[in-house]
Amino acid sequence: MLFPLQNILTLARRAYTRFMLPTTTHILKCDPSSISFSPSDSLPHVSSEETLQALNQASDQLLRGYPVAFPTETVYGLGALALDEAASAQIFATKGRPADNPLIVHVSSFEMLRSLLPPDYTLPRAYQALTKHFWPGPLTLLFPCLPSIIPSIITANQKTVAIRMPSHPVARALIALSNAPLAAPSANSSGKPSPTRAEHVFRDLQGKISIVLDGGPCGVGLESTVVDGLHEDGCIRVLRPGGVTVEDIEQVLREEMPDVVPPPRVLVHRRDYRDEVIEQAPTTPGMKYRHYSPSVPVILLNLDAPPSSDVKTLDFEEFLSSLRRFGHHNVVKVGLLAPEDSPIWNYSPPYDHTQWQRYSMGVSTDPSVAAHRLFDGLLSLEHAGTHVIVIQAFSEEREGLAIMNRVRKAASESQWVTLS
Repeated sequence: MLFPLQNILTLARRAYTRFMLPTTTHILKCDPSSISFSPSDSLPHVSSEETLQALNQASDQLLRGYPVAFPTETVYGLGALALDEAASAQIFATKGRPADNPLIVHVSSFEMLRSLLPPDYTLPRAYQALTKHFWPGPLTLLFPCLPSIIPSIITANQKTVAIRMPSHPVARALIALSNAPLAAPSANSSGKPSPTRAEHVFRDLQGKISIVLDGGPCGVGLESTVVDGLHEDGCIRVLRPGGVTVEDIEQVLREEMPDVVPPPRVLVHRRDYRDEVIEQAPTTPGMKYRHYSPSVPVILLNLDAPPSSDVKTLDFEEFLSSLRRFGHHNVVKVGLLAPEDSPIWNYSPPYDHTQWQRYSMGVSTDPSVAAHRLFDGLLSLEHAGTHVIVIQAFSEEREGLAIMNRVRKAASESQWVTLS
């Protein structure tokens, strides 16, 4: 059954009225190393009694129709039963999420995946190659959607559904023990930076959900890569860059499809092509709305040459002086996110009114470390009481492409600065 978007909003409001009364939020520890899966068994083996008890408590909450926060390898997710309209509506109510922003469905096995797809659907060769290498893992694929199976509240009335199989043991075990696919966007208020630690979730959603499973910090730190391979031209379209890089996808397609010459092209949305229709009616999260923004302004700092002569360039002292507008009582606390080998660290603020809060993003030659640290850096600097956060731009290669996708959505402005 298709839901008009206003009906989805009504359903979400009813869910909030019915379920979102103030509640006590409990953080339950889970040991990922105590969880294992055998190839022949869809259920996990859990050697830690504390972890098993926490998973069962969370599963019970889910099956009763309540949302639960849990770790994935990408970010912490806010999960609810994907095939239950009322349960899924609570995700929108808890996050304050727009009704036309679809959700990703998470599965724990290929058997669960097949239960969601049209009976006569066969995975394309490209999908077979990608799932072979990246599932379980931080890759989301678009599939044809049957409204008789997937509620339209999940897809925002689109003809496709986004599905992934997380590799984090806690996430996969929770889905398997619940024996149900989970819809799970990031476990944060809509538009805020995604949480990568249990304490990030607790600070944001305390009193709105009852359980946060704490499986430690997320390994990837950025949301999954979303791929659309359903077009007749055979091209693979990356709708949202993420934990699986474009270079990794290209390499796998070359290796697994050697008889296809040339191999399928991998096109990145807004880099290689534009699609105004999908931007207005997105098929996957992260395409339409401003995201990843803390409660303080974010400035993207570019140290390379500006894209055109029309772009104003500041020297470093001019840039620092411009930050005074964000200060309180003649003092501005500036959070700085930059690689540890950046030349910016050699510059001390020449004004007494400027106070630095520094957060290292690792070395510039390893963007995977920066990806892992980005959201934690934003949330940590926000929590430290900074007035403004400055992020140095990264090269848009490998994980740097996903980093800049998030930073551009988070930033309220960009500045080009020269260092003398």
